[in-house]
Amino acid sequence: MTATGLHPRFVLLLCFISTAACNTFAFTEEPSDRGGKADGYCSRVLRAQSNRKEGNSEFRLRVEGDPESYHTLLSIVPSYFRGFTLIALKDGAEGDKDEDYAGNFQIIDEEETQFMTNCPPAVTESTPRRRTSIQVFWTAPPSGSGCVFLKASIVQKRIIYFQDEGLLTKKLCERDTTDKPLLDCCACGTAKYRVTFYGNWSEKIHPKDYPRRANHWSAIIGSSHSKNYVLWEYGGFASEGVKQVAELGSPVKMEEEIRQKGDEVLTVIKMKAQWPAWQPLNVRAAPSAEFSVDRTRHLMSFLTMLGPSPDWNVGLSAEDLCTKECGWVQKVVQDLIPWDAGTDSGVSYESPNKPTVPQDKIRPLTSLDHPQSPFYDPEGGAITPVARVMVERIARKGEQCNIVPDNVDDIVADIAQEEKEEDDTPETCIYSNWSPWSACSSATCEKGKRMRQRMLKAQLDLSVPCPHTQDFEPCMGPGCSDEDASTCMMSEWITWSPCSVSCGAGTRSRERYVKQFPDDGSICTLPTEETENCVVNEECSPSSCLVTEWGEWDVCSATCGLGMKRRERMVKMPPADGSICGAEVLEVEKCMMPECHTIPCLLTPWSDWSDCSVTCGKGLRTRQRMLKSPVELGECTEELEQVEKCMLPECPIDCVVSEWSEWSECNKSCGKGHTIRTRIVMLEPQFGGDPCPEGVQRKKCKIRKCNRGQGNSDEKKRRKEQRDKRRSKQGRAEGNSEHPGCRMRPWSSWTECTKICGGGIQERLMTVKQKFKTAQLSSCKDRKEIRACNVHPC
Repeated sequence: MTATGLHPRFVLLLCFISTAACNTFAFTEEPSDRGGKADGYCSRVLRAQSNRKEGNSEFRLRVEGDPESYHTLLSIVPSYFRGFTLIALKDGAEGDKDEDYAGNFQIIDEEETQFMTNCPPAVTESTPRRRTSIQVFWTAPPSGSGCVFLKASIVQKRIIYFQDEGLLTKKLCERDTTDKPLLDCCACGTAKYRVTFYGNWSEKIHPKDYPRRANHWSAIIGSSHSKNYVLWEYGGFASEGVKQVAELGSPVKMEEEIRQKGDEVLTVIKMKAQWPAWQPLNVRAAPSAEFSVDRTRHLMSFLTMLGPSPDWNVGLSAEDLCTKECGWVQKVVQDLIPWDAGTDSGVSYESPNKPTVPQDKIRPLTSLDHPQSPFYDPEGGAITPVARVMVERIARKGEQCNIVPDNVDDIVADIAQEEKEEDDTPETCIYSNWSPWSACSSATCEKGKRMRQRMLKAQLDLSVPCPHTQDFEPCMGPGCSDEDASTCMMSEWITWSPCSVSCGAGTRSRERYVKQFPDDGSICTLPTEETENCVVNEECSPSSCLVTEWGEWDVCSATCGLGMKRRERMVKMPPADGSICGAEVLEVEKCMMPECHTIPCLLTPWSDWSDCSVTCGKGLRTRQRMLKSPVELGECTEELEQVEKCMLPECPIDCVVSEWSEWSECNKSCGKGHTIRTRIVMLEPQFGGDPCPEGVQRKKCKIRKCNRGQGNSDEKKRRKEQRDKRRSKQGRAEGNSEHPGCRMRPWSSWTECTKICGGGIQERLMTVKQKFKTAQLSSCKDRKEIRACNVHPC
């Protein structure tokens, strides 16, 4: 993997019940000390009036991720919580200014989360309530930003957990994630390995959306190679060969790329495809292949597609089989999870083709990639492996130079499985392999001699003598031999390949490579490949009939459901007696394609999202896709339309006023006056809404003409006193005159004015004190009066 720090990608922050451990890729997680609590304006937020609870092992902040996107998980164990605060603070910052905060949060669901009013960089709950999960996005800062503290405050009832304590704080630091260069191999000789692939992808273990009909593993392709060649790697881009394996399951282009690397590759690794993906081992043996490694080509890589899928594969990348003790690894066993080649954006096994433009980097799949993914887990758990690979050493050739001596079991295991040279060595004498021949003692065309030697590693029976440890043979100087065997050093032959047929006459081959070219620069003419005839089960076909290997299977005759496929081979050598060759040259078998009812669900890609359904506030938006197959083929149950929430700026809210009150009494007892009515503001205008209309209206009123007599002031005073007395008597008798059968209480005092200016209202009440038996129900009731007040402008 290659990464340089905090990538500017979205980070999904989840809060849920979990006990999973922390797992990071491009961040280095370091312990956070408990000292030095910051008192910045939002580095600590009190959530309730209560003492904090010590020993907050109930809550844990967990971090997960891959080289390009990081899933930071806030886990609550084992109970619920009501409120939270989440911040991302730079290392050493106090949190009292905006520059102290790293990255940016983005709200997903406004009904659940919001930015804190007095602390804009922080995220908190929208409403305090019982909950077990929250979701927000966080955009990480660019590379070079240094360490980041993810801090959480949690409220459970009235118990507060602070950010600077225990497991509620995670310190994430940039680290140099540049891959360390592979060390040079110091092992001697060569080693031969067998790689075995055990597919574990089945409906029982991976039941979600498992493709029952078309599940398979593509043909496996790989090689043993040097550190100068990379077949594939996490964080790198897929080559065209990797893309064709990932999307089509075709190894042809990948093999072509491997063979073009020449001396960087020692062995090409190939295994047949497996249909279906899983069968019990007593029904179908696990596929395997053999390959060799040497000091310069000590790495092994391979890949295979799990199909159907968008561009998902499993495999090993640059597995080093050389040990630091200058030996060869005995065994490698590794469980495999699928990885994404970055060339197709599909999210499920049978997603329609959707090329990724521009191409993404190779990355492992995670359980949080997409809700429609067959590996999706809302709690972010690990993906169950879909395969296991075993690489076992089966032989070693040439002189070995292990720093750590082999044990007897290791020696016997090697000797028992490798091809032994035909000599008279007793079985009780355990030797190392012969060393390469030394240079010839003669530098001219005169005869000389050369030597090789071996080591006696174990003598299991002391009564049986062991032969010599040195061997000599005649030789001549460079260029003098008819055969360039003395100047062209070859490796040992690799074991014969399996016979090309399972029954009858076929061929098999074996290979070797040039270990050392002639000193004079001449070309090595010794053969590097041998082929010979082979016969398997002579009784099943004429032994003299030689046929070619089977060709590739044709395409299935059906596009869905049950069909047939065929393959052919040719007769290379007919029987010598002129009889007809009894070997089969045509083979036909059934093939099963996806169920036909799935064809109606061939869909176009999703359209762009529509405009929001509203011009302001909260609304909905939609997107559609269309059915590509004719409707006559059947009903498609896949959704053709998706709806999601959208948010635009708040809508304008107009002013709302009450109905007009009744007109007040005239403000004059005689002559010209005025009466008023009022209404009150029920809702002030917001977000640019219409302003409030007038709240007070006036109109003229005239009760009677006023007397303008010429009497003196005493007379006027006397008349006024008499008028006041009459009004007082009328007020006392008002209940009996206006409400027959009732005795009323006096009017209450006027209430305070509803507004200090601009026109308000006051009211007073007269309530029933006593009802007489002769009173009618409708005539005896409380009274209320309303009048205007503070009518002067504000």
